[in-house]
Amino acid sequence: MIDVTQDIHSLTTFKRNSSGLMKRMKKTGRPLVLTVNGKAEAVLLDASTYQEVAGHLDAVASIRRGLVQASKGSGRLADEVFDELEQEDSIG
Repeated sequence: MIDVTQDIHSLTTFKRNSSGLMKRMKKTGRPLVLTVNGKAEAVLLDASTYQEVAGHLDAVASIRRGLVQASKGSGRLADEVFDELEQEDSIG
């Protein structure tokens, strides 16, 4: 979660003190919000947090695709999928 008292900085401040702000971000695990003319323009995440967020977004996208398929009746029943997987396990 962003701490508005510590994690929001102007792009100019970030340019001047990128090393210090990056160290703080890594230590706290919180993202940095960078502003231009007082408006939020970018959010900076450390690599591991980005990877975690990207994984969550991929999962959400997969769930949405599944829901669309289900609403169109184009998906498969879970029992069919599990039966197929069990057959593959017994063969392989």
